[in-house]
Amino acid sequence: MFQRFLERQAEEALSDTPVVLIVGPHRVGKTTLVRKMQEEGRDYITLDDQTVLEAAQSDPAGFIRGLDRAIIDEIQRAPDLLLAIKKTVDDDYRPGRFLLTGSANVLTLPKIADSLAGRMETLQMLPLARAEIEGCQPSFLERLYERKLQAQPDAIVGDDLVDVVLFGGFPETIARPSERRRQDWARSYLTSILTRDLRDIADVEKLTELPKFVRLLAEHSGQLVNCSQLGAGINVSHKTGQRYVGLLEQVFLIATLHPWFTNALKRIVKTPKLHFIDSGLLASVRGLTAERIEADRGTFGALLESFVFSEVLKLMAASDLKMTPYHFRDRDAREVDVVLERDDGKIAAIKVKASATVKSGDFRGLRALAKACGDRFACGAVLYDGQDVVPFGDGLVAAPISTLWR
Repeated sequence: MFQRFLERQAEEALSDTPVVLIVGPHRVGKTTLVRKMQEEGRDYITLDDQTVLEAAQSDPAGFIRGLDRAIIDEIQRAPDLLLAIKKTVDDDYRPGRFLLTGSANVLTLPKIADSLAGRMETLQMLPLARAEIEGCQPSFLERLYERKLQAQPDAIVGDDLVDVVLFGGFPETIARPSERRRQDWARSYLTSILTRDLRDIADVEKLTELPKFVRLLAEHSGQLVNCSQLGAGINVSHKTGQRYVGLLEQVFLIATLHPWFTNALKRIVKTPKLHFIDSGLLASVRGLTAERIEADRGTFGALLESFVFSEVLKLMAASDLKMTPYHFRDRDAREVDVVLERDDGKIAAIKVKASATVKSGDFRGLRALAKACGDRFACGAVLYDGQDVVPFGDGLVAAPISTLWR
């Protein structure tokens, strides 16, 4: 069993907050984590049980009234329970009363977003970070801000790096040694998401077209979002394409990365980028295997960028640092893949390169960003397929991708 970074944060939240909600994709280990945290006197209830679900849906207030301290799994299947939980928590504000999990972001549903404000802490649990898989305690974000990235003599590079990215972070894919069996699992998982999870949270027209829409998204992973173009691919409007993107975000299949901008720069592109949350799923949707990547290394760049973005999200969730991720691109095509803005305004940034060599030109976007930030700029790193840390000027460095987890 993997030690999850989120466990410490969940325990801390339960010590002083009445309701703790752990949200994230299906099959990332949420149930395993909360069952591990189950203690005497805390009931465990899963809404995957049809009988229990019908009871919760038919009388939410009565269902909650009989509970003192409980774990409720898959809360998105009966979101009205959150309103009942609000009422009982207002009457009895003891910390740690309810530990909830959700495989869809129920906080985006009508009536729910503000109902538990001040009463609930929400933690996001994504597929396994590479540091969790290797049993390492990550410090990449802290070292990035401190300009202390280190060389990696045992860095994972070349074909081994391709394998790491193709595995992704779902526990069940990591347990399967065969690439074919991992892709079989990924296809089955995706079918479940598109047929079951989306129906839990919305009425979706043209449900049969969603697999094609997801394939279109996969081809655009790491690129600027164009909902009109994506919608046209399945003959729906810009508005419907936008709605589909939002729904797929709610079930944690994809994430949009908003642009970083400042009034000091007038020629910045203000369009979000799109990423798949898991690089293994992305590879499966795009039909990418180790053999195909070896034959055409150009297909690896977008896959690697989404992998790095996802790893950064996981490290952010595990870190005590509070920061917000963005991307940067200007009209001169100078871009930075991940821009991190700390709560004190300090900026650190990452450019991803699927190559074993780094050139000065690879820092064009980072230099433009550094100039725009001025004293707020802490560090900019080009993460590449190599072992050494190489300085490229004040606050600019090339570093191995393995520094993300080692």
